[in-house]
Amino acid sequence: MPTAHEPVREANFDSIVGPTHNYAGLSPGNVASSTNSGEVSRPREAALQGLAKMRALAEMGLLQGWLPPHPRPAFELLRENGLEGDDATLVTRAAAEAPHLLARATSSSFMWAANAATVAPAPDTEDGRLHFAVANLHTMPHRRIEAPTTERILRRVFSDESRMAVHGAIHGPGLTDEGAANHTRLASGDGPGTHFFVYGGRADSEVGPRRYVARQTLAASRAVADVLRIPEANRVFAQQHPDAIDAGVFHNDVIAVGNGNVLLHHELAFLEPDRTLAELDRRLDGRLISIRVPAERVGLEDAVRSYLFNSQLVTLPNGSMALICPGECRDSAPVSSYLDDLVADDANPITAVHVFDLRQSMRNGGGPACLRLRVGLRPGDVDAVHHACLYTEARYDRLVEWVEKWYPEELAASELADPSRFVSARDALDALTGILELPGLYDFQR
Repeated sequence: MPTAHEPVREANFDSIVGPTHNYAGLSPGNVASSTNSGEVSRPREAALQGLAKMRALAEMGLLQGWLPPHPRPAFELLRENGLEGDDATLVTRAAAEAPHLLARATSSSFMWAANAATVAPAPDTEDGRLHFAVANLHTMPHRRIEAPTTERILRRVFSDESRMAVHGAIHGPGLTDEGAANHTRLASGDGPGTHFFVYGGRADSEVGPRRYVARQTLAASRAVADVLRIPEANRVFAQQHPDAIDAGVFHNDVIAVGNGNVLLHHELAFLEPDRTLAELDRRLDGRLISIRVPAERVGLEDAVRSYLFNSQLVTLPNGSMALICPGECRDSAPVSSYLDDLVADDANPITAVHVFDLRQSMRNGGGPACLRLRVGLRPGDVDAVHHACLYTEARYDRLVEWVEKWYPEELAASELADPSRFVSARDALDALTGILELPGLYDFQR
C-alpha cells in the first residue's frame, strides 16, 4: 500500500450528453423524469450546457475530463426481446410493436456519469492502484444495458493496469448497485480516505421506502467495497432515510454531498443520523465538518425540486470550497436564502456558490453531481489517463463544433422511430472517436 502522504487530486469526468437525449419518463422515483415525460427535448442544448460546465470548472483550476456517449439505440436490446431485421427495420418494428423497448433502447441516461461506477483512489486501496467498480444498474431496465459499454470506455480511458484496475459490474441476488451516486470519499488530509456508502434498504429489515423502490442495497455496497479493495477500517455504511426516498430522493447524492472533511446533508438524509455522523467523525479523527440542513429551512420537496444536494462540492486551488449548483437552486426562495446564509457562515469552508444552467439535464432528473464521475488521481495517475479525455481549450472547441454539427436542436418522442436519426447519431459518434483519439471504441466501427 502506498505511503499515506501521497496527494490525491480529484478529477471530474463528465459524460458527454448523447444525441438521443429525450424525455421518456423511464425512471419511477425520479420526480423530474416522471413530470416531464413525453416533452420535446433539446439534445444540442443539453450537450452544450454540459460542456459549458466542464469548461467553467477547468477555468476554476480543477482537473476536468470527459467520457464519450454510449451508442444509441441499443440494437442488442431490441434483438434480445425478439425483434428481427436490419437496424432500420428494428427501429421501425420497435416503434410499431414495442414502443417501450424503443424508449429504453434510445435512452441517453448514461449521461449521468455518477452512476457509471464507484471509484477508490490508489492511496486508499490494498494494492495501491486506482480502482473502478462498474455499476450494474439492475433496478431500471433502461439503465442495466449500460454496464458493458461503460466498462469498455473506462478500460480505454484508464488503461494503465500497473496503476489502475477497472472491474466489471457485480452480479447476484440482492446486488443492485447504482455507482458513485451512493458513495462519498471523505478525508481530513493526504492519508487514506474514508469511504461512505449509503444504501436504500436491506433484505433483513422491514424499514424501507413504501412508495418507491430502494435502488442501492447494503449487500451491493459491501460487495463494491470488496471489489475496490478498500480496507475494512476505512468503510462506513448507512441507510438512507425511507421518507427521503419516497419524496423522490432516489440516490444519496440527491440529499447529501461531501468533499474533503465536509458533509452537507439534509436532516432526513440518513435513517440513523447521530450514529452515522459519529462514526464518520471517528474515522476522520474528530475532524468531520457536518453541515446539517434542517427541514424547516429546506423541505424535502424543495430539496428535490432544486437539487441543492446534487450540487458538486469542490476544493478550489486556494483551498476553499465551492458549490456548483443548478439554476433551480436560485429559483427556490428557501434554497436560495439558505445558500446565502451558508457562504456567509465562517464556521465552514464553503465560500462560494456558482450557478449553472443545466435545465435540459435537470428536466430529466440529473443535476451537476449526476453528470460527473469523481476520480481521485495521484500525479503519476494523471499522466496515465488517456490524454484526449482530459480537458484542453482546443479540444473543448472541437467538441462544441462537433455538437453543433451533429446534434438535433429538438427531439420529439415520435422522431425516435425515424431510422435516419440513428444513422446520423452513429456518424456523429464515429467522428467523435477521432476527436477523442479512441479508434474502434464502438462495435459498429469494427
